[in-house]
Amino acid sequence: MKINNVVVIGSGTMGSGIAAQLCNANIPVTLLDLKTEISQKAKERIEKSRPPLLIDKSKIHGIKVGNISDDFKVVSEADWIVEAVVERIDIKHEIYDKIFKERKKDSIVSSNTSSIPISVLSEKMTEVDKKDFCITHFFNPVRYMDLLEIVKNEKTDLDKINQLQKFCEVDLGKGAIVCNDTPGFLGNRIGVYAMQVAMTEAFKMKLSIEEADAVFGRPMGIPKTGVFGLYDLIGIDLMADVLKSFIKELPEIDDFQIVAKEIPLIKKLIETGYTGRKGKGGFYRMNKDGNKKILEAINLETGEYFPTKKIDIKSEKVDLLKLINREDKYGDYAWAVISKIIKYASSLVPGITDKFNDIDEAMRLGFNWSRGPFEMLKEIGVSNFFEKIDNFENNKFLEDLSNTKDENFYGERQKYTEIETLGKIKSKALKLDKNNSAEIYRFKDFNIVEFTTKANALDYDSMDSLKNATDKPLIIINESMQFSAGVNLTYTMNFADKGDYQSIEKFVKYFQETCKELKYSKYPVVSAPSGLTLGGGFEVLVQSNFVASHTNIVVGLVETMVGLVPAGGGCKEMLWRWSQTEEAKKDPDYAPLKVFDIIGYGKTATSPVEAEPLKYLMPEDKKIMSRNSLLQVSRSILDENKDFSSPVEANFKLSGKPLKDKMVKLLEKLYNDKIILDHGMRVGTELANILSGGETTIDKILSEDDLYKLELDSFMRLIETKETQERIKHTLSTGKPLVN
Repeated sequence: MKINNVVVIGSGTMGSGIAAQLCNANIPVTLLDLKTEISQKAKERIEKSRPPLLIDKSKIHGIKVGNISDDFKVVSEADWIVEAVVERIDIKHEIYDKIFKERKKDSIVSSNTSSIPISVLSEKMTEVDKKDFCITHFFNPVRYMDLLEIVKNEKTDLDKINQLQKFCEVDLGKGAIVCNDTPGFLGNRIGVYAMQVAMTEAFKMKLSIEEADAVFGRPMGIPKTGVFGLYDLIGIDLMADVLKSFIKELPEIDDFQIVAKEIPLIKKLIETGYTGRKGKGGFYRMNKDGNKKILEAINLETGEYFPTKKIDIKSEKVDLLKLINREDKYGDYAWAVISKIIKYASSLVPGITDKFNDIDEAMRLGFNWSRGPFEMLKEIGVSNFFEKIDNFENNKFLEDLSNTKDENFYGERQKYTEIETLGKIKSKALKLDKNNSAEIYRFKDFNIVEFTTKANALDYDSMDSLKNATDKPLIIINESMQFSAGVNLTYTMNFADKGDYQSIEKFVKYFQETCKELKYSKYPVVSAPSGLTLGGGFEVLVQSNFVASHTNIVVGLVETMVGLVPAGGGCKEMLWRWSQTEEAKKDPDYAPLKVFDIIGYGKTATSPVEAEPLKYLMPEDKKIMSRNSLLQVSRSILDENKDFSSPVEANFKLSGKPLKDKMVKLLEKLYNDKIILDHGMRVGTELANILSGGETTIDKILSEDDLYKLELDSFMRLIETKETQERIKHTLSTGKPLVN
């Protein structure tokens, strides 16, 4: 059965998101609601959404709208009908009755519920209809959250489930994991339990919320929001409702019941309107002292707010064994939380799934954990774990493991997919080298470089790994959320604070040399980006020979926002790309002015479709919906280019001073209109100097090395200024640009 036509019933947040993702995959979809005006407004919200739910606004035309009274006949043409209405069983039953009377034979019907069991949803269906029914639990926002839980029971046709899983993985780009019909399924069952353990242990150990969030965050391979920050983000009142649902659905002996008990402070916060970010605040709140905004945190014992304190537990890298063995309150807290998560997750095998590593993958895909409970156990070490653990009665998984003490219990990763992913092959590959910022693997006849820093920010070690990996065909790819957020600004500022500009210059030169080596390597280099691909990350991509891009990228050169200019070849490569256009062949200033506009404003694209008009990506670059397929597609590129020969070196003819004057005039208008201020003028002038060719004339030929030197000189002049350093420090501390 092929899925060529889909109907989504219910145009709320989830229904709209599912419809938008179907559009991204070029699958015709009809969005139905009580009234056509409701689904039409949902369509308009999709088009205006930020971050965008569509990879390109023109995709919106793939959505038809209607209502369930006049337009329900479209269900008879659909291969898949998705119910995404309000979580009321009586309403759902009414919808199912209509669907199964109207649908065509063998079509799939699914519910997007996050909490109601299949047995309850399907209780009024015939045995035939039950075979074609399942739950498809998407996570919000649908475009960006990889996890899709496909929930089955003993009545479901497994062939149908397998077909749906493959479609959702390949066409919709989801990490589609099949699981059993149990409360909370995989992701929410473990994820919410982990949050509750982290919270209750913080109360018990009398940690501040800043301390708890500092541990239950990056040091554990969990997003930096921590538990209290995540509670505020989700909504404290919504979390209370989720817990009530679990309390109702789970047996009294389930360990979830212990951590789900109502906490008086949380009850008080909800009653007083402190429901998190959407309310007056929550565990954290923003307060004003005069004109100054101050972030405050609640004291868990007194309920009073105080200015937040920055907690540095001196744990930059995820090292769980080191973390749990710390002889301080942070080590005690980490062990209490991690050990309980491992015990709870393992107690659910095989009940919620017989593939325990599917739980890990659900936590990666749905909660952005870098490792799931069983990978935590593997990293800590089986013997180490059992030396520290107190008891694990009635936990068959741990009882068996305690007998075997098998340190290699984990086996293969990502069993939910047949695609050969990076996660699957890393265990089979030869690890050639590892430093503080990257790892090099050799798999068969090619190398892989994976960045390993926070947000995969680039430094000298990152470049070292890239340079050392060009002795074979190379794929640059990461498992983490980002390809690379750019050069590590903290690394750069450490030198600047000491006045050591020589080390900064040495690093930028090495960055340039490395990127040039990638571009002109004897063997092909493929970049496979997903997530943030900004600044230096883009410069690595743009100087690779081939690109296989995930549809969920944010790509661009954003250096001007922090008072710098691209200096790793970004200006040079963008100039070269735009100089190949027909317009540039008629007007030598066309390409530099175009690039001046793109880089000057720090323009970014949020998909490959948006990236092409800016020439951040080219038409020949591969664009892929399924992130799991990035390595596979990259390998096919290498296979297709066995006879690869490196490109001919580029050269440039630029107008020099007359062109720079044009650019400065544009800057002056922005300055006079107060769109940029003094330092913005200076940054723009340095960019103009690079893109005009500096001290050149139109009859001179400039080499790539000449452009690299212009980039480096401008970069160094800017990094030495107090104003650029202020911009960088402001961005590092707030995440926002400073206009000065």
